[in-house]
Amino acid sequence: MSKKIVQIEKVSQTFETKKGKFTALRDIHLDIHEGESISLIGHSGCGKSTLLNLIAGLTRPTSGVMLCDGREIAGPGPERAVVFQNHSLLPWLTCFDNVYLAVERVFARKEGKAKLKQRTHEALALVGLTHAENKYPHEISGGMKQRVGIARALSMQPRILLMDEPFGALDALTRANLQDELMKILAATKATMVMVTHDVDEAVLLSDRVVMLTNGPAATIGEILEVKLERPRDRLALAHDPQFGECRAAIMEFLYQKQLRVAA
Repeated sequence: MSKKIVQIEKVSQTFETKKGKFTALRDIHLDIHEGESISLIGHSGCGKSTLLNLIAGLTRPTSGVMLCDGREIAGPGPERAVVFQNHSLLPWLTCFDNVYLAVERVFARKEGKAKLKQRTHEALALVGLTHAENKYPHEISGGMKQRVGIARALSMQPRILLMDEPFGALDALTRANLQDELMKILAATKATMVMVTHDVDEAVLLSDRVVMLTNGPAATIGEILEVKLERPRDRLALAHDPQFGECRAAIMEFLYQKQLRVAA
């Protein structure tokens, strides 16, 4: 087993609202190992994005301990890059310049402009967008914009890639293509991934473990499913793989029987 890169111990998150305190997460315990791909899945409002934001350091837990490489997560850091559902590209910058901005932020103090430009070219090449480097966001498709967002995150050479429903707004074919590209990228970079998703098939296809959250408020981890499918994974072959079906069924049972029964 590879070493633990993220440790989450007894974490809870409470927000102040006009109606009083709202507990989004309670008693979260999770270890994430280096090179591992994890999906967070659960019904809307169960705190998946809240947990991802805590790992990113965008918010601080109300209680508990969040560690990355044995150090407290006190805020955002270049070793943890975030890809949002909305690509969040700056519309007045080209694809190249959107990625260069992130590269410059992380590496400008120790590298010259030539090296920064090389890093930018390499990141865009990794997601197959060399031909679109000089295009502006309004000139490319939704799937390509999301590729730029992924390239921007990868350009920082993060150890952990945090993804909040990165393919949720895309059509099925584009989504499938980007899922396949993501698997290749993770295999090449050896990065750790934590992804929020509502898609059961996506969770099984991309993950080593699927973390299932109970319904909110005060959501917690209900079950963790280990996906033992060998890599590299082929979506067409997996469609007929009994183990893929078993994993899918286990998640569906948790989401649509156990959790809906509790809610009822």
